[in-house]
Amino acid sequence: MSIALYYDPLFLGHETLGHPESADRVLACLRLIEDSGLGARLERPECRDASETELVRIHTPSYVERMEVVGEHGANWVLPDTIANTGTYAAALRAAGACLGATEAVVAGTYGGAFCLVRPPGHHAVADAPMGFCFFNNVAIAARHAVVELGLERVAVVDIDIHQGNGTQDAFYEDPSVLYVSTHQYPYYPGTGHWREHGAGDGLGTTLNLSMPAGCGDAEYGRVFEAVIAPKLRAYAPQLILVSAGYDAHHADPIDGAEMRLSCDGYASLMAGLRDVAGEVCEGRIVAALEGGYDLRALSWSVRNSIEALLGETATPDPVGAAPSFDGLRGNGRVDIEPLIEAVRGLHGLT
Repeated sequence: MSIALYYDPLFLGHETLGHPESADRVLACLRLIEDSGLGARLERPECRDASETELVRIHTPSYVERMEVVGEHGANWVLPDTIANTGTYAAALRAAGACLGATEAVVAGTYGGAFCLVRPPGHHAVADAPMGFCFFNNVAIAARHAVVELGLERVAVVDIDIHQGNGTQDAFYEDPSVLYVSTHQYPYYPGTGHWREHGAGDGLGTTLNLSMPAGCGDAEYGRVFEAVIAPKLRAYAPQLILVSAGYDAHHADPIDGAEMRLSCDGYASLMAGLRDVAGEVCEGRIVAALEGGYDLRALSWSVRNSIEALLGETATPDPVGAAPSFDGLRGNGRVDIEPLIEAVRGLHGLT
């Protein structure tokens, strides 16, 4: 099965002046991919820009117009945590377009799967505003495109970032054609994603939130995947799985308040599980797009191991290692997430 890597130097033009969401993130990942020899085994298609028509399926026309000039005069803190600059609009257009192109190619069968090494990230961006380092909601735009232009009836978005993708949830909360699944630390930024939030109207039941307590690591994530995520995906039977691949739930991540304990191997296991389910329900169609992750070594190794998982290979042992101990764990070294699993399974009819 061929796997494509979507990357473009335009992503480096989004200059953030020392902000954690920096060009160094994708450069570190690309360097490891190339130096390891992994890059030579990946397809490397060109990326395209998203069109205005494609953007306004998720964002308002007035917001897209505002984005065209957001950084034209240089550095501009559009929010206390989010900076734009002269290259931001071009990078954001190309990031969304890369995800669109990957989705088109995977649905067409050109590639078995794809990893989009893009920035700026997207899952916090709402219809009419940037948020949380995000400008255009890359994965949501791709999901809508798959339905509207590619003719799919059911698309799943699985978000494994430490933060809940509020922008993606908003876009599809009443839309049964897109299943949104999120694993995230709760309570934590942006404050959305309680497990009781499960869609509305025609979309009731097609939003699934796993609002996980701080301290969860490989074992807890593996358990929620087995008990909740995989059964929900099988029941929904999507024709494509999109992954908002955030790596800030890694135990080494430096973002304030991040207290999850995934390892690079844990991330690889999640991606392998999603690959296997995609093989069962949608002919292996899977596209992952980079969201968060700010420790360069942990991020680059997690991305490398995730791509190896998409290729069906065993993850190369990483130098970062397993998570250290965490206060508040039970005697078996785990967080008690069984009550959450029971509640979510009941809400979604998985019992």
